[in-house]
Amino acid sequence: MKMVRIILAIVVIVLSGYGLITQTYELLPYCMFFLGAFTVMTGLAQLQKDRKGFLGYMNIVISLFIFFASIQDLLMN
Repeated sequence: MKMVRIILAIVVIVLSGYGLITQTYELLPYCMFFLGAFTVMTGLAQLQKDRKGFLGYMNIVISLFIFFASIQDLLMN
Protein backbone atom coordinates (compact mmCIF):
# COMPACT_ATOMS: atom_id res chain seq x y z
CA MET A 1 0.00 0.00 0.00
CA LYS A 2 2.91 2.32 0.64
CA MET A 3 4.17 1.87 -2.92
CA VAL A 4 0.73 2.82 -4.32
CA ARG A 5 0.72 6.01 -2.24
CA ILE A 6 4.19 6.92 -3.50
CA ILE A 7 3.17 6.35 -7.12
CA LEU A 8 -0.02 8.40 -6.69
CA ALA A 9 1.93 11.20 -5.02
CA ILE A 10 4.41 11.28 -7.91
CA VAL A 11 1.58 11.36 -10.47
CA VAL A 12 -0.10 14.27 -8.65
CA ILE A 13 3.16 16.21 -8.40
CA VAL A 14 3.99 15.67 -12.08
CA LEU A 15 0.52 16.68 -13.28
CA SER A 16 0.46 19.72 -11.02
CA GLY A 17 3.94 20.77 -12.05
CA TYR A 18 3.11 20.41 -15.72
CA GLY A 19 0.00 22.57 -15.26
CA LEU A 20 1.96 25.24 -13.42
CA ILE A 21 4.80 25.37 -15.91
CA THR A 22 2.68 25.41 -19.07
CA GLN A 23 -0.19 27.49 -17.63
CA THR A 24 -2.73 25.04 -19.10
CA TYR A 25 -5.39 23.65 -16.84
CA GLU A 26 -6.75 20.90 -19.07
CA LEU A 27 -5.23 18.19 -16.87
CA LEU A 28 -6.60 19.61 -13.62
CA PRO A 29 -9.54 17.16 -13.34
CA TYR A 30 -7.15 14.21 -13.72
CA CYS A 31 -4.84 15.69 -11.12
CA MET A 32 -7.79 16.08 -8.75
CA PHE A 33 -8.86 12.48 -9.42
CA PHE A 34 -5.42 11.14 -8.55
CA LEU A 35 -5.33 13.42 -5.51
CA GLY A 36 -8.62 11.88 -4.38
CA ALA A 37 -7.19 8.40 -4.85
CA PHE A 38 -4.13 9.44 -2.85
CA THR A 39 -6.23 10.72 0.04
CA VAL A 40 -8.32 7.51 0.02
CA MET A 41 -5.13 5.47 0.32
CA THR A 42 -3.85 7.75 3.08
CA GLY A 43 -7.14 7.44 4.95
CA LEU A 44 -7.13 3.66 4.67
CA ALA A 45 -3.54 3.56 5.93
CA GLN A 46 -4.53 5.74 8.90
CA LEU A 47 -7.47 3.46 9.69
CA GLN A 48 -5.22 0.40 9.58
CA LYS A 49 -2.74 1.99 11.99
CA ASP A 50 -5.27 3.30 14.49
CA ARG A 51 -8.67 1.62 14.58
CA LYS A 52 -10.56 4.64 15.94
CA GLY A 53 -8.60 7.43 14.30
CA PHE A 54 -10.41 10.59 13.27
CA LEU A 55 -7.89 11.45 10.54
CA GLY A 56 -8.61 8.29 8.58
CA TYR A 57 -12.31 9.04 8.37
CA MET A 58 -11.65 12.70 7.59
CA ASN A 59 -9.33 11.75 4.71
CA ILE A 60 -12.00 9.50 3.22
CA VAL A 61 -14.66 12.22 3.45
CA ILE A 62 -12.30 14.74 1.85
CA SER A 63 -11.48 12.29 -0.93
CA LEU A 64 -15.19 11.86 -1.68
CA PHE A 65 -15.49 15.61 -2.10
CA ILE A 66 -12.42 15.67 -4.38
CA PHE A 67 -13.85 12.83 -6.48
CA PHE A 68 -17.16 14.72 -6.78
CA ALA A 69 -15.39 17.91 -7.87
CA SER A 70 -13.18 16.14 -10.42
CA ILE A 71 -16.10 14.21 -11.96
CA GLN A 72 -18.16 17.39 -12.11
CA ASP A 73 -15.29 19.22 -13.83
CA LEU A 74 -14.83 16.38 -16.32
CA LEU A 75 -18.54 16.38 -17.20
CA MET A 76 -18.73 20.15 -17.64
CA ASN A 77 -15.87 20.29 -20.15
